[in-house]
Amino acid sequence: MTRLSRTFAELGKRNEAALICFLTAGDPDMEMTERLVIALDQAGADGVELGIPFSDPLADGKTIQAASERALAHHVTIDTVLAAVKRLRRATDIPIVLMTYCNPVMQYGEERFAERCHACGVDGVIITDLPPEEGNRWIAAARRENVDTIFLLAPTSTEERINKVTERTTGFIYCVSRTGVTGVQQTLPPDLQALVRRIRSKTNKPIGVGFGISRPEHVHALVCEAGADAVIVGSALINIIQVALQEGRDPLAVASRKVAQLKKATKKVG
Repeated sequence: MTRLSRTFAELGKRNEAALICFLTAGDPDMEMTERLVIALDQAGADGVELGIPFSDPLADGKTIQAASERALAHHVTIDTVLAAVKRLRRATDIPIVLMTYCNPVMQYGEERFAERCHACGVDGVIITDLPPEEGNRWIAAARRENVDTIFLLAPTSTEERINKVTERTTGFIYCVSRTGVTGVQQTLPPDLQALVRRIRSKTNKPIGVGFGISRPEHVHALVCEAGADAVIVGSALINIIQVALQEGRDPLAVASRKVAQLKKATKKVG
């Protein structure tokens, strides 16, 4: 059983959904990233998604694009991030998922990347622009190393794509809440509940919803009304961390308070 599957099983017994927090690795620097991961774990997060900074992050909005630029300015690479995860494993057992794109993985080598992920304690990988139909080599390599492969579904996904993703995903299915890129939103899309239910009708695997989730009421609606098994919060967290740094406040305390507020909303009704 992987850390992800164990976490979802334990949360299910407590009638809770998972809160997964996204950070861009290396923003503002790797030392702070590692400290933030530990702080988020202690504040109640159930998983952390670390984005490997990339120069052309197609799925990311302005907040995460800027975070990637800051990290790249510090020369953060795949190896930098993997080394950080290896160090983090001495301090925390929280599930850690890496988010990246096809180009860096292909350049690094799929088998090598999977092997290093396993060796360093990575639990899952999201290759954002990898279609499941073209993922055979990566999926095979990841399965050999017991690393989960997480594919994305969106409001535009066809029934055929939903079937393919639910078949090939392990860990959890990443449901993109809206068309477009990541970024803080004030409201949830009106058709999001229907999308989650469409996916649920095809699978019993955990469904996590991300893109635009920023408030406890968003989390509550997704968990209690849509039936999501996880919520992923990224841009909202990165924004408050950046503001705290600019204002000379403690980013660890600010991020921890935000996570604690969001986590309270993950309790399912009934």
